Amino acid sequence: MATDVFIREDLQPHLPKENIFAFIAGMEGEEFRALESRRTIAVDLDGKRYFVKYHRGTATAEILKNLLQLRLPVVSARNEWLALSRLDVLGINVPQIAAYGKRGLLPQTCESFIVTDDVGTQENLEDLTRDWQSKPPAFARKLALIREVAAISRRMHSSGICHRDYYICHFMVTGNVEQDKEEGNSLTLIDLHRALVKRKLERRWIIKDVGSLYFSAMDIGLTSRDLFRFIRLYSGMSLKNALTRESDFWKLVFERATKLKSRHS
Repeated sequence: MATDVFIREDLQPHLPKENIFAFIAGMEGEEFRALESRRTIAVDLDGKRYFVKYHRGTATAEILKNLLQLRLPVVSARNEWLALSRLDVLGINVPQIAAYGKRGLLPQTCESFIVTDDVGTQENLEDLTRDWQSKPPAFARKLALIREVAAISRRMHSSGICHRDYYICHFMVTGNVEQDKEEGNSLTLIDLHRALVKRKLERRWIIKDVGSLYFSAMDIGLTSRDLFRFIRLYSGMSLKNALTRESDFWKLVFERATKLKSRHS
């Protein structure tokens, strides 16, 4: 049975290398998600907080159900490990990997886990923008966030990574937006358990991500100019060229967002 295990040096005194899968499966902590094939908890080890995601074998029926719904099933922690590793190299703030393990080849019998550092905040971009319609933010702050989200999105997609749950609630506010506006490192991207990692993404995956992002930001009071800024920054072109050369792309993004909006109304 193929087995792959990594435990960061500072966690080695707390996670036994022998029987590590049984140990992770039996850990107790603050539960955030409990599904038949996946569990997410937060734990404290030596005064530091970590998130632990444990995946057990996925039933054939669940795999088929996802495929029939044209959804890629999540069968292990491997994609999240790959996505976090690649995004970190790209300079995008993500939770740091403290431990990872996978054994087994078949989705039905595969067992895996990933342990990440807590990013240290509970405020996300959805929380930060909740009152923007009634209390508009300073222009500099809004512009800094649009720039940062566009830069993260552009870098991620051009490097072959699709988040697949790409909503503003998955951007944690981990820095000072005003202070970090030049460096663009005030946000940390989380919840990459469904991430798709490829050499090059097909356009449909990018449309799904950007459409989901737009849907999640539809009601925060963005203006047409704000949307045009995002398009220009994300595309890396002048606005005129972006809307001319990639008009079909942005039309499909809008349609995706509108469809999600009607589904959740």
